[in-house]
Amino acid sequence: MNKPTDPRLRVLYNASCPICSREIDHYAALSAEQSLPLAFDDLNDADTLERWGLTREAAAKRLHVRNEGVVSSGLPAFIAIWREIPRYKWLARVVGAPVVRPIAGAVYDLVLAPLLWRSDRIRMRRNGCDAGTCAPEK
Repeated sequence: MNKPTDPRLRVLYNASCPICSREIDHYAALSAEQSLPLAFDDLNDADTLERWGLTREAAAKRLHVRNEGVVSSGLPAFIAIWREIPRYKWLARVVGAPVVRPIAGAVYDLVLAPLLWRSDRIRMRRNGCDAGTCAPEK
């Protein structure tokens, strides 16, 4: 797989979350196939969190991207990813539309992100993990 030498967009995601990693692994595969300027960082690596300036909890609560040096999270992070992947540019336009964006943002912020974070906390407790010590489940 080809990797871009200077990624324009870096994605910080929870590789130990089965749902999160499935989606981001899909984007990473498309990125590698098409040599897109994307890079992917696992938040379960302490050095990665230090580079991003986030705690594990803050990073696990929302998807984060660094796009040309600017960090965004939540729905804007997803839109930034989708804009870089030809197959998903249409989705970035639809979800980023003025009528759709506030609704999609509320669904992510109030429903999806909290559910994923809670499921991560439950999974970690079930596996006897401390924050940041769980290996990704694949």
